[in-house]
Amino acid sequence: MADAFQSVGLVIFDCDGVIADSEVLSARVLVRELLAYDIRIDAEYVYRNFVGKSFPVVADIIAARFETALPDRFVSDYRAALREAFADSLQTTPGFLDMLGQLTCPACVATSSSAPRAANTLEVLGLAERFGDDVFTASQVAQGKPAPDLFLHAAREMHAPTERCLVIEDSVAGIEAGLAAGMMVWRYVGASHIANAAQAREETPAGVTVFDNWDQLYVLAPELRA
Repeated sequence: MADAFQSVGLVIFDCDGVIADSEVLSARVLVRELLAYDIRIDAEYVYRNFVGKSFPVVADIIAARFETALPDRFVSDYRAALREAFADSLQTTPGFLDMLGQLTCPACVATSSSAPRAANTLEVLGLAERFGDDVFTASQVAQGKPAPDLFLHAAREMHAPTERCLVIEDSVAGIEAGLAAGMMVWRYVGASHIANAAQAREETPAGVTVFDNWDQLYVLAPELRA
């Protein structure tokens, strides 16, 4: 394993559920906002069906499954409510900042979130300057996750060969996207929305390393540590 990770030239982090411990907040806000349209789901439904997908895709799925035409303002109302929740309560996943401070190789963010949401998330967490322009969103590619487009775009922009990219994801859609891009993929299952890490391990595709604590990153790949 050590020889493999000596060749890593870029770490690509997903944002929600990897950098930001945000999925519980996002689910709570979505459940609440949908009640105004008599759509009743719970947080578990959100985790099973929507994590890793862009919000316009999520809105389309909701409209189709519940046969409800959501108004144009729904997305903007949801995002406004989410910004308020993030400003009040958002934190990084436990130990992420300590891990990031010791990372030796280049890193970027590739997220299904919109560009404004990603920017707001990183600003709230104090990470906007750390990643700078190295933040890539689904709005920049033709197809979002689970298609590989976003990760391939990030690798091109960061001038990194795909075989030297390590993707860190929490969602199945993100894992599938990383694998389809021909990249190494790890699954982080330490965020608050993953209540059963053992079950998450069982559901993870073969060959994908699963970990639930950022300290394990440097146990598994000490070459990435300063």
